[in-house]
Amino acid sequence: QVQLVESGGGLVQAGGSLRLSCAASGRTGMGWFRQAPGKEREFVAAISASGGSTSHADSVKGRFTISRDNAKNTVYLQMNSLKPEDTAVYYCAARGTPFGLSLRETGYEYWGQGTQVTVSS
Repeated sequence: QVQLVESGGGLVQAGGSLRLSCAASGRTGMGWFRQAPGKEREFVAAISASGGSTSHADSVKGRFTISRDNAKNTVYLQMNSLKPEDTAVYYCAARGTPFGLSLRETGYEYWGQGTQVTVSS
């Protein structure tokens, strides 16, 4: 069982930055997803258990960066140049296997409670 605790959401103006954190109780592949009002949850970024492999959605490439500190069992999502369309609830997720990473919701077994990110124009 992997427990996830997210933090770092909030309100920011367009062009600003936020860093989301997700503290995990185990070491496994991790991902960030987001869900905007009235929309389906979508993939944002993923990172392998070692941190050696990452993937980012096209919509956030060059603006968001996923990373991890395995000494702290924490995964981060650094979000720069935020846009109003980035407004969503952001979810941290953990895989049930220490191998690989996934861009799909079905690749994750454990989910955080979500943290709200609101970007004002």
